[in-house]
Amino acid sequence: MASPALILRLNGLPVAARDRLVALLADHALVAIQEDDLVAPQIWTAHFATSDARDAAATAVHDAGGFEAIATQPADVEDDDWARRTQADLPAIRIGRVIVAPPWDLPVPSVTSDSHSASRIPHPDVVVMIEPSRGFGTGHHQSTRLCIALLQNRNLAGQTMIDVGTGSGVLAITAAKLGAAYVIAIDVDPDAVENARENIAANGVSDVVDAHVEDFTAANRSPAAVVTANLTGTLLSRHATELGRLVGPSGTLIVSGFNVEERQMVEDAFAPTFAIAESAEEDDWWAFVMIANS
Repeated sequence: MASPALILRLNGLPVAARDRLVALLADHALVAIQEDDLVAPQIWTAHFATSDARDAAATAVHDAGGFEAIATQPADVEDDDWARRTQADLPAIRIGRVIVAPPWDLPVPSVTSDSHSASRIPHPDVVVMIEPSRGFGTGHHQSTRLCIALLQNRNLAGQTMIDVGTGSGVLAITAAKLGAAYVIAIDVDPDAVENARENIAANGVSDVVDAHVEDFTAANRSPAAVVTANLTGTLLSRHATELGRLVGPSGTLIVSGFNVEERQMVEDAFAPTFAIAESAEEDDWWAFVMIANS
């Protein structure tokens, strides 16, 4: 199956501007970004849910200010396994007491200095195994790490949760392993939900987490005590009302996926109905923990 993609030659685009570029692409059904180099990428291959979304993204890049140096080229990648190959070198990472690891780098209780077959990270309290695929959420992006860190600061024992834009299911699975009683994971991308269901089963939390293909803007669900939404600044601001409806009385909403330039826009969008209880930042990416007004 071909993946509609847009090849972007960055031509020295500054790091701060790259964050804005990610946010812009994410407004057009972006699935994932493949980089030519993990340390100093110069070429991105951005994968989209549809060809129309890809073409709209290309137009948006050309029309937006600050991206004049970028050269774009549409492509169709004939490789169902591109994400697995691209992310094969991703290691296990620790966020607080949570480790997010691919199957080939799972932590073990103890390792020796000459071990090559297991992660050198000591066994943590919580291990979340994620198989990289077309859904976001391996835990390596700053916004995902911020959400995982903030989830650990909440008492999730016995709580219900909705994970909006679940991607690989990493946040939903983490919540289940931190004690949540029931988690609904939703995403508009069927491929992401399929990957999430595989990860949910592999982590042994199928009795706690249900994943569904669903548009949160049209969701008709009972509110949950906790809602996570790792989206984009534009989506969060545009759909603050719809996200708010998913949160129960005095419930908690954790939002991420917005950069420093979008922070005030997101804060203003939720201000009428939510109060910020905690915030976190990493490399100019931000996340808020917000409590619904009584």
